[in-house]
Amino acid sequence: MHPVLTAIQLTSLKTPEQNLAKVEALAADLPKNRPQLVVLPEAFSCFGAGDKAQLAMAEPDGQGPVQERLAAIAKKHQITLIAGTIPLQGSGADEGKRFAAACLAYGPDGERLGRYDKIHLFDVDVADNTKQYRESKWTQPGNSIVTIDCGFAVVGLAVCYDVRFPELFKALRQAGAEIIVLPSAFTQVTGRAHWHTLVRSRAIEQQVYMVAPGQVGEHENGRRTYGHSIIVNAWGEIIAEQADGEGVISADYNGDAVTQIRQQMPVAEQSRIDVSLKK
Repeated sequence: MHPVLTAIQLTSLKTPEQNLAKVEALAADLPKNRPQLVVLPEAFSCFGAGDKAQLAMAEPDGQGPVQERLAAIAKKHQITLIAGTIPLQGSGADEGKRFAAACLAYGPDGERLGRYDKIHLFDVDVADNTKQYRESKWTQPGNSIVTIDCGFAVVGLAVCYDVRFPELFKALRQAGAEIIVLPSAFTQVTGRAHWHTLVRSRAIEQQVYMVAPGQVGEHENGRRTYGHSIIVNAWGEIIAEQADGEGVISADYNGDAVTQIRQQMPVAEQSRIDVSLKK
């Protein structure tokens, strides 16, 4: 029996308790296969609450009701849980001023395996009803790449807007990643234009599985997110997708196929970036 990769798609609300209850209800639909990697979307614990509210509810690193509940869910279902992003308290000069968009990973024993803070922040203009996004005003950017060992593969952590920066994904591959997760909350406009192309491209370039769950639908603050959560194999094929609505998608992970693809097309060893950088 192959290990299983699972993505959970949500229309998250403002209140963490409501969203955690949704996650626990959807966890009942998980495949019975173990081991299993389960990934939640970006901002799964609170969406539409507003940046000031997120700053106020940001938990200290390593403690707080959201983190405790996530650890309990991972342990109860004996899964490796990648908990999208939640707001954690900022550090240094940003303490009390900005929060970190932290992607937390928990093992089947409930112990935390790692934390990745979103590096690339969504400071863009989009032709939708929000018009202008300035994530860096309230969010402290991360500065480190992160991988975890989930037992059957090395998993690289990335979040949403990161997908537009292929150098991050190359660094994760160089750090050993065989799977890269991408919790997201793509806008409908950018999602329709680029979502599938970007996620498949990162899978093809780095010869990794991509597990990319998204937020979907209209949220309490009026934002509309694209959904279309997907799981992509290391050949760039979409092997599971949920276009609309909340739900769970799953697909088998084949580590032997990753090895074979990398052996037959050894792009990591053939890269000539040293040549292209010469003047």
